[in-house]
Amino acid sequence: MTNDLPTYAGFWSRTLASLIDTLWMSAILVPVLVSIYGWAYFDGTKTSVFAGPADILLTYVAPAVAVVAFWIYRQATPGKSALGLKVVDATTGGPLSPKQAILRYIGYYVSTIPLFIGILWVAFDERKQGWHDKIAGTVVIKVPKA
Repeated sequence: MTNDLPTYAGFWSRTLASLIDTLWMSAILVPVLVSIYGWAYFDGTKTSVFAGPADILLTYVAPAVAVVAFWIYRQATPGKSALGLKVVDATTGGPLSPKQAILRYIGYYVSTIPLFIGILWVAFDERKQGWHDKIAGTVVIKVPKA
């Protein structure tokens, strides 16, 4: 008899996936930001929160669009894919809807604002769901090896 229940991805594998995603995204965005604003962008001397329109686009909009698109079309970001993880609908186990993907991304802000408690929740939750997962109705599972 086979076990049809999914294996939920835990805190540390999800953290590693997030670090991988941060690295690849930084490898793309940092050179672009430097080409637009120069290295002074990173020295802390900006007089306002944003250096300009490209800063907002590259720092907030582009990563959000990329991550949501990866969740919708691949069920995983590159970091999650590298570790054999998928983000799926918590009820059906199927792909996320665009609404779920957007809610999950917004849910990251909700999860991090109160001292990252919503992210740390993954370590203690029965289904390894962070607050962002609960908001969007998603779970992160380990993909069974073929």
